[in-house]
Amino acid sequence: MSDHVVPHFHNDAGVPIIEIGSKEFMCVGANPPFDHPHVFLDLGDDNEIICPYCSTLYRYAADLGAGQARPPECVVKDKAA
Repeated sequence: MSDHVVPHFHNDAGVPIIEIGSKEFMCVGANPPFDHPHVFLDLGDDNEIICPYCSTLYRYAADLGAGQARPPECVVKDKAA
């Protein structure tokens, strides 16, 4: 079993930019049931990427830990916990 978990982020708040501490992640648009297809995004060598579905701009922030976001409420919480 892999211990590498891909973080998921949403933009229910409608903010123009979400800063994240991960270079690879999933954008879900909004929380279900208003989500769009969950798309895997990889920043690679870049520091910004725009989701092709919801047009949210994600920006890498080195001061954030993996899976963290600013604003913090944009992190998708695991409801199966």
